[in-house]
Amino acid sequence: MGADSTVSATPSAAEKTAFAAMLDEVAQPCSSPDAPVSAPGPTDKKPTGSAGKQSLASGEPLPSEPIEPGAPTEPEAELNDRDGCASVQHEQRILQALQSVSEPTPAKVRKALNGLGYIDERIHGLQQDGKATRFHLDLREKGGRLCEAGLAAGVESDVTVCTTSHLT
Repeated sequence: MGADSTVSATPSAAEKTAFAAMLDEVAQPCSSPDAPVSAPGPTDKKPTGSAGKQSLASGEPLPSEPIEPGAPTEPEAELNDRDGCASVQHEQRILQALQSVSEPTPAKVRKALNGLGYIDERIHGLQQDGKATRFHLDLREKGGRLCEAGLAAGVESDVTVCTTSHLT
């Protein structure tokens, strides 16, 4: 990883409070009894990866194209209704922001994510992959298991739900 992809500063109490408030605000539509129940997996956004590809086995190198998410098979991949719904909300706002990032370097992707309220402590694995940048966001709160995996690649950007095992 490059020097611009790591941050050592610990977030202040104010930053943590603002982050928690942002998580609550994003998940607000998911808290009502009429909230849409969304299972983890692909959203209604246009897919950008190669259909039919399977996920990678442990230790295999990352492909240059995003992998289409499949149905979660690991027990930890199962999200509760609120997290499943919140996942869609996060994916849409992150995708919109990433599509406007030209030349998505790790530093520019971090800045875009910070601009949305995601704190450095929760942004993991920022890594240049050709002209794109891959990352994971730890969005676990209140016992949830929500994580988002992203590929910042301008208009070809993609954000999908992931398992918390990606964060360890």
